[in-house]
Amino acid sequence: TMKVVITIEAEIDELEAQKAWIPPAGHTAYTRQQEPLGLGHAVWCARHFIEDEPFAVLLADDLVLSDTPCLAQMVEVHQRTKGNVVAVMDVPREHTSRYGVIDPGAVDGDCVEIRGLVEKPAPEEAPSTLSIIGRYILMPEVFEHLSKGERGASNEIQLTDSMAQMIGHQPFHAHRFEGVRFDCGDKIGFLQANIAFALEREELREGVVSFLKALDL
Repeated sequence: TMKVVITIEAEIDELEAQKAWIPPAGHTAYTRQQEPLGLGHAVWCARHFIEDEPFAVLLADDLVLSDTPCLAQMVEVHQRTKGNVVAVMDVPREHTSRYGVIDPGAVDGDCVEIRGLVEKPAPEEAPSTLSIIGRYILMPEVFEHLSKGERGASNEIQLTDSMAQMIGHQPFHAHRFEGVRFDCGDKIGFLQANIAFALEREELREGVVSFLKALDL
């Protein structure tokens, strides 16, 4: 049975309206992150729903447009490697301080062994330019590390730090996903995503193309 857990920050009343949206099958539960203490803390808030199973984390401000959904690609890697999987993409070195960055090991096609993880490293300190986007498949042992509440970059409880502590104890791989990622936490990225996804819809494409062509650019 599919289980969906959504973690939201407290006092975001407009998100209450989302409760009217229910997936076609499975079970949906909401939990609140009472304080903005970082992504690791947000994931930890959902620990009681996960129990002792592998689980996926999808960050809402990252959208991926692809023929095969990014998470479906990652599930295939997880089934093959039997461990943790994160989606990664190459970024300009000057942007590494915005992401969690992997220290890559052996490469097998689009699957890269992870030897280490660094949260938001300075460009000169980054072990690579392969950076994690908001898609994760994690083993439940990550909660053992998150429960310590240790602060990392930006004085927050970072998910990357807890993931790093599992490396060497269980399989950990990065997947170079097929598709285009949009950062919807950025105004331009949000607009780009709307246009790109609209162009993929048959009932919207013609109108969007006509509008764009009519602009005096």
